Amino acid sequence: MDMETTAWMSLYHVTNAQDDKRPFSVATFRRIWAFARPHRVRLTQYLTLSVVVAVLAVVTPVLAGRIVDAIVNGSAYRVVLTLAVVIAGIAIVEAGLGLVTRWLSASIGEDLILDLRTTVFDHVQRMPIAFFTRTRTGALVSRLNNDVIGAQRAFSDTLSSVVGNLVTLALTLAVMISLSWQITLLALVLLPVFVVPARRMGSRLARLEREAANHNATMSTQMTERFSAPGATLVKLFGRPAHESSEFAARARRVRDIGVRTAMVQTVFLTALTLVSALALAVVYGLGGFYALRGELDPGSVVALALLLTRLYAPLTALASARVEVMSALVSFERVFEVLDLKPLITEKPGARSVPDGPVSVEFENVRFAYPSADKVSLASLEEVAVLDNRGGVEVLHDVSFRAEPGQVVALVGSSGAGKSTIASLLPRLYDVDSGAVRLSGVDVRDLTADSVRDVLGMVTQDGHLFHESIRSNLLLAQPGATDDELWEVLGRARLADLVASLPDGLDTVVGERGYRLSGGERQRLTIARLLLARPRVVILDEATAHLDSTSEAAVQAALGEALAGRTAVVIAHRLSTIRAADLILVVEDGRVVERGTHTELLAAGGRYEELYRTQFAEEARTQ
Repeated sequence: MDMETTAWMSLYHVTNAQDDKRPFSVATFRRIWAFARPHRVRLTQYLTLSVVVAVLAVVTPVLAGRIVDAIVNGSAYRVVLTLAVVIAGIAIVEAGLGLVTRWLSASIGEDLILDLRTTVFDHVQRMPIAFFTRTRTGALVSRLNNDVIGAQRAFSDTLSSVVGNLVTLALTLAVMISLSWQITLLALVLLPVFVVPARRMGSRLARLEREAANHNATMSTQMTERFSAPGATLVKLFGRPAHESSEFAARARRVRDIGVRTAMVQTVFLTALTLVSALALAVVYGLGGFYALRGELDPGSVVALALLLTRLYAPLTALASARVEVMSALVSFERVFEVLDLKPLITEKPGARSVPDGPVSVEFENVRFAYPSADKVSLASLEEVAVLDNRGGVEVLHDVSFRAEPGQVVALVGSSGAGKSTIASLLPRLYDVDSGAVRLSGVDVRDLTADSVRDVLGMVTQDGHLFHESIRSNLLLAQPGATDDELWEVLGRARLADLVASLPDGLDTVVGERGYRLSGGERQRLTIARLLLARPRVVILDEATAHLDSTSEAAVQAALGEALAGRTAVVIAHRLSTIRAADLILVVEDGRVVERGTHTELLAAGGRYEELYRTQFAEEARTQ
């Protein structure tokens, strides 16, 4: 390894490391070892081969010096040839071991990435909905990418680098001192000229790189938000394209300027170190030659010392930045563990049972609920704020009780923000009640398995969310084993079959991000088709027809009527005309059930329901 390569490595490691001053506990190292333990055999092999490679790296310069001595002393050609063959053999062995160590490094590192990513991914999937409503998606994705890879470097790069460099440094110093302690001492005196600029320049480059990374991240966020369908629409309707462009261009120009400065700092640094390398070699050859001419040092030893010089500077420089690399890896591990330490609020009890077979009843008994505060479900770093907003714990549902017998339809109506969607979210255990109970077929949902609750419940939300995948894939979420005939059947019942058949790719048509290639009504009907495919025993409709025009609403209502037949249903409706046939209507205001009864009974009572009904139909009459 020459001096320029050493310089590049030093700059890279110092620039990309995160120098964190926090102390790390023994518990952190134990958790790291828990992830490393399954790979301990390969780790041992990796470290052993790294030591062997380090030894061979020192042997070669010594043999090269022996060849020079053999030539100067007029030794037999056989001696020179033998030494040359040995050097060639060592080179071949070193190359082979390099391939093996690289394979071990890559396999250990990639397996560790796999373990960490799957562990974090599985853990995040168990988090409550409140976690996702607070967390910035980009920050969470960064934990699965950047921080996991940063943690992986601790094993694939840093560990072997520290071990190998320590062995190389010890052997190199021992051999150099045995050859000439004076030259070795001089080499060590020159070391600060090499290391100090590396540290200072590296820190300066690190600041530039981080500033560039921040600007790039901001530009990425701007592009992601502005290039999505709703974001682009918002900019066209209310935004200022010229302002957006100038803001983006300003950041892009700053990144350009940083790129130029970075290139010049690197060039100046490398030029200076190349000069230091030349001066160091000149000193070795000059002083070594002086000793050789006086007969105090063999010519071969002079060559060996010159070759060993890089073997001395490279590990010393690498070890000088090893602490920063180790701290960087530990920071990455802690950021990963930070996510894993967030306890899911919704957990399955040991020995949980399945929902009983047959038709399912739904019961709310004296339910009280408050949304959890941020410190229970989130992290400041994931929300990208300095301090979490700990407001929360304010009760939003107060003593809610009702029962839906098997096959009945219960409708929830009321003002926006009254708590209707919150009530619906408690059935599938998106949240757990603070007191009281939610029961399916007489069993508290907290005593049921998550899989059985998912199988029994089907829900259509008001936003009609779809993944950026094909129509087929979005439908198969509900029933992975469904056939094409079954898919076409539910599309027909949702009044979408003709539309899908007219598309060039049919079922394989990609719906776009959040389904924005479809109209609002088409998106909602596709989510209803997905519900029909799931065939749940309990159906929850949260404003399921909110985005439909009158014609589409009539068609979907007919399909829903068929889907709801014989099933228990909880329906949240804005349009009161859609729930007149409900078996029970609950009027919810400020988290309380203030009225209950059938449509006819509530109109006759002349209360809040009658007021809502009269106001809504008056508005509809004015718009006709």
